[in-house]
Amino acid sequence: MADLSSLAELREAVAAPVAEEAPKREPQRDSLGRSYATGKRKDAVARVWIKPGSGKVTVNGKDMQAYFARPVLQMVIGQAFSVAGVTGEFDVMATVKGGGLSGQAGAVKHGISQALSLYEPSLRPALKAAGFLTRDSRVVERKKYGKRKARRSFQFSKR
Repeated sequence: MADLSSLAELREAVAAPVAEEAPKREPQRDSLGRSYATGKRKDAVARVWIKPGSGKVTVNGKDMQAYFARPVLQMVIGQAFSVAGVTGEFDVMATVKGGGLSGQAGAVKHGISQALSLYEPSLRPALKAAGFLTRDSRVVERKKYGKRKARRSFQFSKR
């Protein structure tokens, strides 16, 4: 801390702003102009690349409408773009492994959200407020011995 020899110097030191702003996040893009992120949900893991484009979404080499046939799953994937306000501005290429279709859709949504926040850091507050950057950590509970399922007991027989 600086030595203050007069009252005037003390006033100047108190008036000066002490706290500095947090450093601005830099966009993270590869040589092809893409951002990469990993999304997870239940047992599904999605590797997601986004780049500026026409809004085409490809999952495991198939179009999104072919891979996720249910409209609810297509809506889940589109939520990240609608919250960020960039619908139709990015092409998505994703590979998904594990889990079922619902978990895979959630994993792709998580990956898209992470990749969008890396591509354009100004979108991060909107995505974070919607809860899309937090991994949904709920997984199936394991079966315990002496039980029929994770918690369900065998049927009691009095006789």
